[in-house]
Amino acid sequence: MKYRERFDRRVIREDVWIPTRDGRTRLHARVWRPADAEADPVPALLEYLPYRKSDWTAPRDAQRHPWYAGRGYASVRVDIRGHGDSEGVPGDEYDAQELRDGVDVVNWLARQPWCTGRVGMFGISWGGFNSLQIAALAPEPLKAIVTVCSTDDRYDNDVHYTGGAVLGIDMLAWAGTMLAFAARPPDPASVGAERWLPMWKERLDSLEPFLHTWLDHQQRDAYWRHGSVCEEYGAIKAAVLAVGGWFDPYRDTVLRLAEHLPADRVRGLIGPWSHQYPDRGLPPGPAIGFLQETLRWWDHWLKDTDTGVMAEPLLRSWINDPVPPATSYDVMPGRWVGDDAWPSPRVGWSERPLGTGAQPVTVRSPLHTGVDAGRFFPFGNASDLPPDQREEDGRSVCFDSAPLDDRVEILGRPRVRLRLDSATPRAHVVARLCDVAPDGSSTLVTRGVLNLLSRHGRDRAVEWTPGEWEDVEFDLTGIGYAFPPGHRVRVAVSDAYWPWVWPHGERGALRVRPADSALLLPVREPGAEPAIRFEEPEQAPPLAVTYDAPAEPRPERLVTRDVATGEWVLDVDPNYGGSRTYPDGLRYEESARETYRIRSDDPLSASAVSEWTIRLRRGEDGDAEVRTRTQLRATATEFIMDSRLEARANGETVAERTWHRTTPRTSG
Repeated sequence: MKYRERFDRRVIREDVWIPTRDGRTRLHARVWRPADAEADPVPALLEYLPYRKSDWTAPRDAQRHPWYAGRGYASVRVDIRGHGDSEGVPGDEYDAQELRDGVDVVNWLARQPWCTGRVGMFGISWGGFNSLQIAALAPEPLKAIVTVCSTDDRYDNDVHYTGGAVLGIDMLAWAGTMLAFAARPPDPASVGAERWLPMWKERLDSLEPFLHTWLDHQQRDAYWRHGSVCEEYGAIKAAVLAVGGWFDPYRDTVLRLAEHLPADRVRGLIGPWSHQYPDRGLPPGPAIGFLQETLRWWDHWLKDTDTGVMAEPLLRSWINDPVPPATSYDVMPGRWVGDDAWPSPRVGWSERPLGTGAQPVTVRSPLHTGVDAGRFFPFGNASDLPPDQREEDGRSVCFDSAPLDDRVEILGRPRVRLRLDSATPRAHVVARLCDVAPDGSSTLVTRGVLNLLSRHGRDRAVEWTPGEWEDVEFDLTGIGYAFPPGHRVRVAVSDAYWPWVWPHGERGALRVRPADSALLLPVREPGAEPAIRFEEPEQAPPLAVTYDAPAEPRPERLVTRDVATGEWVLDVDPNYGGSRTYPDGLRYEESARETYRIRSDDPLSASAVSEWTIRLRRGEDGDAEVRTRTQLRATATEFIMDSRLEARANGETVAERTWHRTTPRTSG
């Protein structure tokens, strides 16, 4: 990593309040800009998040916002309404109020004397989502965005549902995380010593766990269509640089945007990365000079400078070379390839039957199948990625190819077509694509899920008629991967994948006819490749944050089994950063734990719990503490949600709330 100390333009930082159209609520913003920008105006770049610029994203913000400012931009970080230091109360994720406020911010930035009137937006995850969604509202000053690790489809490619199935691991965990995050107080240093406590109480009184809303909408309905730009790609007028990683769950959005947006204002980039900005150097690498690459994008679209960025291939992708299974890779071997269209004419479908036998095979997996799935959101931690899949393969029905004669490279979304029957009206089918080495080790390449209730569309639930055979086809998540000669291609089929997929209420089984089923691989033909190169990573100097070692270290992911009862427990420390001290004296302490339980033969034993403790203090400015616990379980007919929140200021209870909620299992 190279840290740039000197820039062509001297940078100043200022905190400002931005009014919104309701006339009552102001959003708090931090602006880095050239000191002479009022005499020589610059375009503005906006990152718009609920994650608190005063502490949680401060280290990351320091890496990029001053860097952009030194390169001739006003780079602006805004806390969303009701979060961080902004006024108002928190709303649902990506709700209409958040997007309206975002439009107001874009228009306000364009009117400032230090701005040329042109605005760009960027962000990763939440900030990547709302960059796309605000671009779809088309405020006139917004000319370009960079969206990283985001989705165009809030129902089928986010943390709530996958393939129509309830995402047990993040439906609960992210709802629990956001309950704790939304309960954090504003910073007295920003809002004033007299205001922070009343503002905090107003927030706490308004909270409602997201989990209630998400499970009230188990099919794709108007709730999920809101903010899903795939509903109308044509609404996006700004130029879009879409960025993802093969170890991030949102990477398919890059492929869809490259396919559906006009080629003269979209570019896609997919590397070997996790859910992180590609310059941060977190596993897996290699990291790239991402800030320099985005600067080419901004200079082209916001300054009319010919940087050559639109001469790059429409889609630049990293093809992973084969590797032994591991839960982390410092650097993923492979190479860059470029395609000038997507779908690419160099990618064709290779259909491979799963077998030749006329007799069906039965799929009835132990319900703990999936404990070796790895983290849904890899962040670059040591335990994030799936380990050797041999144990998971043993809990599944596997269909193996013969050893390959030649190298086979794939790029895109593999598909599985299955002729099957279900013993119960409700069931899931899960397919994993694995690379099996001559020594028998099994590396997960990609996977896909289908809730059979959703086989005729995600907007409806159609039960299966046991005894009737149907053909079902579903996509696996996109990947760039090279299978080497001598290895086997494995399709592992299961009807369980805990805790990624919440089990249906009845224990079932599937029957599959291998001869009538197939794997469809998007094989990319070899040929000459464009020269794709990136500069080495460069950032502004890091913020002087001191991180504590855990007082009681515990494994990030621990799997235990009670042999007598058949219960399996997955104990997770999400390791978002732990406790740290900031240069201004703020002490931020954070501890989180997720626990997933299931018995191998009882779908109603499934239980997921998220627990958080957060404490903030700085000298005499006050001492605030938040504790939350969120639990999800189910009967055969309904989901049961229990949440608890405790908040204390200087040792005194500010709020103590509990929620108990049930909702029918319409699809989940």
